[in-house]
Amino acid sequence: MASATETMTSPPLPIPSDGPGDATGALLATLESFHTKPLWAQMSKLNPPLPNPTAIPYIWKYDKIRPHLLRAGELVTEKQAERRVAMLVNPARTAPYTTDTLYAGLQLVMPNETAPAHRHTAFAMRFIIEGNGGFTAVHGRRINMNRGDVILTPTWNWHDHGKDGSGPMIWLDGLDLPNFIHYPVHFVEHYQAPRYPAQNVDTSKSPIVFPWARMKEALDTENGVWAVKPYTRGDGSDVSNTLGGLAERLNAGESSPAVQETASSVYHVIEGSGYTTINDEKISWEKGDTLCIPAWHKYQHFASSAETVYLYRFDDKPMLKALGFYRVAGQDEESLTTKQF
Repeated sequence: MASATETMTSPPLPIPSDGPGDATGALLATLESFHTKPLWAQMSKLNPPLPNPTAIPYIWKYDKIRPHLLRAGELVTEKQAERRVAMLVNPARTAPYTTDTLYAGLQLVMPNETAPAHRHTAFAMRFIIEGNGGFTAVHGRRINMNRGDVILTPTWNWHDHGKDGSGPMIWLDGLDLPNFIHYPVHFVEHYQAPRYPAQNVDTSKSPIVFPWARMKEALDTENGVWAVKPYTRGDGSDVSNTLGGLAERLNAGESSPAVQETASSVYHVIEGSGYTTINDEKISWEKGDTLCIPAWHKYQHFASSAETVYLYRFDDKPMLKALGFYRVAGQDEESLTTKQF
């Protein structure tokens, strides 16, 4: 058997050739036999001149999905499902991709059900769409759900969901799950009982709850036809290292500024109707709808003349900022340069 030194210093295999083209093909075949590939053949793919997300803009119409989600509540028990969720899957990708970095899903809990306790590496933001009497218990704190509230589930916190009273409880889940395709460190642990022991807490004082009444008041006190308020912790920092969020108010008949950024986002329509232009595509929406905007797609929101629009958004901006990847069109490119000299 040849020694490691002999193997490392052995001459390259001869490349038979009837011409330059044959020689190049033989070279590539030889390189591939050693599990290598030529960068020069994929340079433009791996080093594109502009961001090139795979995900495409898309809208999920709530009135179309809701009846089937409720039907799942009749046919699929909470024990069978663990989490009864209709994942919002980007047409250009497979689950769990809503955008290339964000996952969204519509979760349903029916009366007297328990979505059993578990915990996981992924971070979650939940926007409550409809229902009364629902709750989520996060690591010993039971939180009542109210329409429009945003509730966080920090990484590795035990959590379960439940529903008292009549009628369904539906909310929009936002998680950083797609990132774990590239970083294979996500896992789930199931609690020994359906519910983790928890006590009721005052949601108005909880650092993981953002009541809609408080957020709407903050938006309405802002001057101008368009207002934005981020969801942040008490010290003003982002709610997580991977996901962030905000709420927007857009007066009737008005439009928001056009934005083109490396962040991708998922928008949910809290109130009102209108449309969003994404690159050259016009997407109309109304209350309850959810749409995604991939990275580097120029977008702008337009409210109908009928009523004020309120929007909820979650995005990957905190992660991109932490990695130094966030930028917007028109930004001074010199400001992006890492100064090390």
